[in-house]
Amino acid sequence: MAVRKLAESVYSVGAIDWDRALFDELIPLPYGTSYNSYLIQGSEATALIDTVDPVKADQLLANLNKLGIQKIDYVIANHAEQDHSGCLPLILEKYSMSSVVTNAKCKDFLIDLLHIHPDRFKVVSEGETLSLGNKTLHFTMTPWVHWPETMCSWLEEDQILFSCDFFGSHLAQSHLFMDDPSKTYQSAKRYFAEIMMPFKPSIKNNIKKLEKFSIRLIAPSHGVVYQDPEFILSAYRDWVSDRVANKIVILYVSMHGSTLNMVEHLSNSLIDKGLSVRLFNLINADTGDITQELVDAATLVLASPTVLIGPHPAAVYATYLVNAIRPKLKYLAIIGSFGWGGKMLEYMENLLTNIKPEILPPVIVKGLPKSEDYLALNQLADHISEKHATLA
Repeated sequence: MAVRKLAESVYSVGAIDWDRALFDELIPLPYGTSYNSYLIQGSEATALIDTVDPVKADQLLANLNKLGIQKIDYVIANHAEQDHSGCLPLILEKYSMSSVVTNAKCKDFLIDLLHIHPDRFKVVSEGETLSLGNKTLHFTMTPWVHWPETMCSWLEEDQILFSCDFFGSHLAQSHLFMDDPSKTYQSAKRYFAEIMMPFKPSIKNNIKKLEKFSIRLIAPSHGVVYQDPEFILSAYRDWVSDRVANKIVILYVSMHGSTLNMVEHLSNSLIDKGLSVRLFNLINADTGDITQELVDAATLVLASPTVLIGPHPAAVYATYLVNAIRPKLKYLAIIGSFGWGGKMLEYMENLLTNIKPEILPPVIVKGLPKSEDYLALNQLADHISEKHATLA
């Protein structure tokens, strides 16, 4: 990543990771990602806001050398996770007089994760400021976006919010600022779905905390910088609200065709009623696509055959994922098939302890569905249609 200018004496010095395909060994990255680090040169002191993933340490150092940086007084650690903090030991070694500025909880995390000596820290709390001379940083604690120690740093004179993971997107591109609103929106929504969605109440509260600042730019630690802060702020307000879309997501796996027949019949019946339906075959589906659709889906249908006495492992994983990310579903139904017996339905229901949608009548059939089973699926489609007719 080249050095790019955000404002006078404020630069982006991070790295683009065009080839990264998986994040946390869990999240597919169709557009790669970036690790955004920012340098602020004040009249009296210089601060580096976050670092980069250690695999891109050379890019960070090259950018600092390009600017001729001989001294860094402060390294602001907004978040302890290693894709942001991983180069802290390297920076502290190269710039031996620098201090790590962070909150008490993040300090503890960084000592555990990176073995940074406690004497290298300057601890700040809610509302504290740090003067760099002609530039002033304000610190606001924003816990659970998406770790308990996260914070944001606001640069008063230039009205820039350095938000770390808050408002981020996994998006590798050459432009520092947003140039494709549609692509950015989808990438940011996918990012929210994968790591932020379980913490909707905390995020709602933290958005309110930021209203005290006059924000001209939002500069997260992944993805683009927002010249129009309201673009991403309004999207987040919608995603953490109670509003759901008139949409049904069906997650399914089928071994010998019985469950697939049920899914196709149900989805066709729903489509005939004018409802929006999105199907995902769990054997080859992208989990990022699934979670993105669940951000605002009103209804989820989980469909699985029975393996031994329980659900198919792919359905178990999907059910666990849904329970973990806590989407704001209004309704949920389970359908599926079995050969000789089992407790597939009970297993799946017992995995759903974190969400409280209304559970619609299940449809569980033995073998290939028969006429009465298709009738039950039609009744389920009617039930879903009636429920969706009441959505605001």
